Amino acid sequence: MVVPMTFLAVDWGTTNRRVFRIDDGAVVASERDNKGAASMTPADYPAEVAGIRARMGDLPMLLAGMVGSTIGWREVPYVAAPAGIAALADGLAWVDERTAIVPGVAMRDPANPDVMRGEEVQLLGAVDAGLVPRDALLCQPGTHCKWVWMEDGRIARFTTAITGELFALLRGHGILARQLTGAVTAGDAFREGVRRGAARDLAAALFGIRAAKVLGYRDDADAASHASGLLIGADVAARLDEERGAHVHILADPTLGTLYASAIDTLGGSSALIDSRQAFVAGITRIQEHHA
Repeated sequence: MVVPMTFLAVDWGTTNRRVFRIDDGAVVASERDNKGAASMTPADYPAEVAGIRARMGDLPMLLAGMVGSTIGWREVPYVAAPAGIAALADGLAWVDERTAIVPGVAMRDPANPDVMRGEEVQLLGAVDAGLVPRDALLCQPGTHCKWVWMEDGRIARFTTAITGELFALLRGHGILARQLTGAVTAGDAFREGVRRGAARDLAAALFGIRAAKVLGYRDDADAASHASGLLIGADVAARLDEERGAHVHILADPTLGTLYASAIDTLGGSSALIDSRQAFVAGITRIQEHHA
């Protein structure tokens, strides 16, 4: 099936979605909203896709992310790691002759099973655009943080940590919730948390936030930063154990990316922030070109 060089691409996450009109590899129009997969039923998608075309152009469309999951439009089988652009393009699930869903990638290892949907487009796009080397360690912070080892330009293996989700749960429930209402910044309290989190006694360290409050050792204004540092520090330390002094390429927005960069630097690694939007556009364009 031939896909023209002008097309629509949708990065359809659990909570949000981003739509791009791409012309010869350049974004000429885009929109972002909160109509993620979690807010929709399979019956909603045809009308949503028609609405996107009405607003952005009556063009072929590639959909990536949770749209292809069990909570999305239809479940698309994962391709197995190691995986590159060709594997994703060959695994496209065509809803109709002009609409296809990009598959995710799976680690089919009974001892360490793992899955991703949506991140694979950014990862491979980052390599294709020359934003990262073909052999590199990448980190995609978020609700479910991905740590990915790229080898020869392909996703070789990866690990998912629910670091962001744990922080959200702590903020919303339990004994620490009232203390974690402040902003998270990469200051002294955060870095202290990173170093403590690296010791891996995470459950005890988290209760220490409560004890520090009761005994007057820490102001609650710093509690959220410290808790974030504990969680991110434990996550980063586990990954850096595999590669001492590693250089990590971080695909994230500047706010979250800065936190991970600070944690990586604090624990002896080095890092570089990569434009995740540019990486997605490069990756989805390469998938499209595979059929052009």
